[in-house]
Amino acid sequence: MKSSQKQIFIFCVALMTMLHSYGQEATPPNIIFLMTDDQRWDNLGCYGKPEFNTPNIDKLASSAVVFDKAYQAVAICMPSRVTMITGRFNSNHKVGFVAPTDYTLSQNDFNNGYPAILKRAGYRTGFIGKVGFTVTKEAQRPSMPKEQFYKRNMETVFDFFAGSQEHDRNGVVIWPENDEGLQEIYRKERINSGRTLRTGAAMLRFIETQPKNQPFCLSVSFYAVKHDRDKDMYMPHHEQFKSREMSVPDNWVEGGNEELPVVVKENARGVRLHKQRSSTSELQQKLVRRFATQGYSVDDQVGLLVAKLKEKGILDNTIIIYTSDNGRFQGSHGLFDKCLLYEESVKAPLIVYDGRVPETERGFRENALVSSVDIAPTILSLAGITAPKSMQGRDFSKLLNKTQEMSQWRNAVFMEDLFIEELFHQRYNENIDEINQDLINANRSYRSRGIRTGRYKYFVYYEHNPIIEELYDVENDPFEQNNLANNDEYTIVLQQLRKQTEKMYLETLH
Repeated sequence: MKSSQKQIFIFCVALMTMLHSYGQEATPPNIIFLMTDDQRWDNLGCYGKPEFNTPNIDKLASSAVVFDKAYQAVAICMPSRVTMITGRFNSNHKVGFVAPTDYTLSQNDFNNGYPAILKRAGYRTGFIGKVGFTVTKEAQRPSMPKEQFYKRNMETVFDFFAGSQEHDRNGVVIWPENDEGLQEIYRKERINSGRTLRTGAAMLRFIETQPKNQPFCLSVSFYAVKHDRDKDMYMPHHEQFKSREMSVPDNWVEGGNEELPVVVKENARGVRLHKQRSSTSELQQKLVRRFATQGYSVDDQVGLLVAKLKEKGILDNTIIIYTSDNGRFQGSHGLFDKCLLYEESVKAPLIVYDGRVPETERGFRENALVSSVDIAPTILSLAGITAPKSMQGRDFSKLLNKTQEMSQWRNAVFMEDLFIEELFHQRYNENIDEINQDLINANRSYRSRGIRTGRYKYFVYYEHNPIIEELYDVENDPFEQNNLANNDEYTIVLQQLRKQTEKMYLETLH
């Protein structure tokens, strides 16, 4: 080869290498957002509970960033899901179950959520599973209309959809309607295949029908682990758990818990449900085994998903985010439900796997405080898109590659609980605002807000007269057994956290 030819050859090879490299960098990542329903943060092997048997999620976590201080901005399904899509706090978006924050999500606000923004950026978008909230042209009350009209209100955002409000036993709304594979998955004669397996099958169908050379964002909202009746479970998966001894948290309470605030004991749904479902050792074990069964079914689908991504050759350009919409007490604190601001309810599992990261740089735990309100802006950032100003969360993508300047990161996350069971049962009454005010005047409100710092948890039942405060040194009291709010040694800490909570709450309103 002549010298001039050799130089041209070398130049061409260098140019092709550069273009190939540029093409790789310019290719937006695929994003898969997996959310379970009511899955407590520690009901996974990678969070210290191997008896739950989640090998696929644990394996994914070993090559991912696992967050140990991730928190729900609100710990009940409807507002939590809207918070994660819109990047806005409950007091800001006002989508919830009860007055006065009982609005539907307007199409305008929905179009400022991460799925719609990614769709406009050229992504193929999909949604599978439990929707849990309602989109309408304008925000309206109540937030739970009798009909959802998913196709009318959400079709412009999702290219692929197989969803329903609470469960899929009565069928799901599906599009594209000519996708015979998707129709077959939800054919009613197949109902005994199990809701989690159906969700998984639809998830794989989305991947199978994905066009080449187009990025995608798939949001999968499993119905599990909520609703643990036989018809909601894939019973063959229960065999391994039905006699297994499950660990019991140190703050599980047999019978009732006299340490709870009176307003909680007398009014919160979790107290009553604990008596029915988790107040004895036998009940608690039965309950947790059934949650474990459903968690295993989800884990099985995660394994199938990863295998499918490998088969398609796209795992190395795919980001997988795994979390839950809220936790469940399972008898901790003498409670069954969620909502209240103790750790079992508000602490979240959060695992972020990025196939683009070199293997030598994968797999570590992250102790920074992150919030569910951060999910949307972070997803957009990972796709190379700047979040709109409407999003109140923070992009934590720099935590994923250890480039975040920690002195500039937050020192607290804000949380709130706006759910009142008494109002939920009267949610369709025309005078619901008057009913709400009467409830507050009668001192039956247990709405609360608070913050979690690296060491402390503070929250206040702000509509009670006088206010009721709880303060825990969670670093040294992880089960929140010793309320320090009335301890004179913590007066300064209490005052600081009280002031910071109010400041952060006011910031959510703007």
